[in-house]
Amino acid sequence: MQQDKHPSYRPVVFRDRSAGYAFLTRSTASSDQTIDWDDGNTYPVIDVEISAESHPFFTGKARVVDTEGQVAKFERRYGEEGSKDAS
Repeated sequence: MQQDKHPSYRPVVFRDRSAGYAFLTRSTASSDQTIDWDDGNTYPVIDVEISAESHPFFTGKARVVDTEGQVAKFERRYGEEGSKDAS
């Protein structure tokens, strides 16, 4: 009389609203919303805010840190003596 302790693992569609991208995978996540998929079946759909299609790191639109500007800002703030060794 032991009950199954594992959640159901079934096909689910994850949809990235910002990129207009959706993919079908298996998950234990649940949702009341459904979507008709390309294969003619209806699956639960989970909306996500960011995925590999819209994340700056994966799309190549990541912000580049201006390290040279940071060094110049440091030297302006603390002068030449702040960047030399105190020996």
